[in-house]
Amino acid sequence: MTIFTTVSKTYAKEIGAPTHTALAGLSFSVAKGETIGLIGANGAGKSTSIKLLMDFIRPDSGTIQLFNGSPGTPHIRQQIGYLPEVANFPANLSVHDLLRFTGTTCDIPQNLLAERSHELLTLLDLWAVRRRPLRTYSKGMQQRANFAIALLNDPELLILDEPMSGLDPMGRKKIIDLIIQLKEAGKTILFCSHILEDVDRLVDSVLLLHKGKKLFHGTPGELAVQEDKPSMAEAFVSRVKREDGHV
Repeated sequence: MTIFTTVSKTYAKEIGAPTHTALAGLSFSVAKGETIGLIGANGAGKSTSIKLLMDFIRPDSGTIQLFNGSPGTPHIRQQIGYLPEVANFPANLSVHDLLRFTGTTCDIPQNLLAERSHELLTLLDLWAVRRRPLRTYSKGMQQRANFAIALLNDPELLILDEPMSGLDPMGRKKIIDLIIQLKEAGKTILFCSHILEDVDRLVDSVLLLHKGKKLFHGTPGELAVQEDKPSMAEAFVSRVKREDGHV
């Protein structure tokens, strides 16, 4: 369903910053219905991988396949739901406004748009505040609003960038419960997170990146066994330290 084949990406030299290789020959695949966690320290290549999947940038070499096509193909993009790490909402609009705008751009019929909006906003506990300006929303409410937008077109693939970032325990639980529901519905999910306990709990597999290279791809349990550690989080630290020559 999703395949990276020897994908490389280098960012050109800029003022104050040298040339930077973000990905170096990365290959991995994600099966239909699989949930995969993208993990790694800052600068590992996680954000670049997501940008490539979303066709925000293009690889220097290698190929990316989504649904038997390329990420930039319009009908393929309609099958993807994207949750960015930071939601930059127009301050005066409501989630109701944004859902109507998104539905129109996706050519969703009005009756289906109304039905889907009610379903998602009820599920995400936002129906009662659907007409409030988004600037009045808490971080957790904004995250749930962005989830509603990402799910509006009932996508097959969800790409979630730090979905639990900055949330309090109750907000995290709501998002975790939603991801579990989406998993049970058979959605394919790729998400990036620094909260390794959440990754361990939710994913079928993890892709560990470090300095643009793949260090591990398999189940969280397999990573723990390989590193002889009691948890995936400890195994992650062990593997990265060994790669950097600190063990």
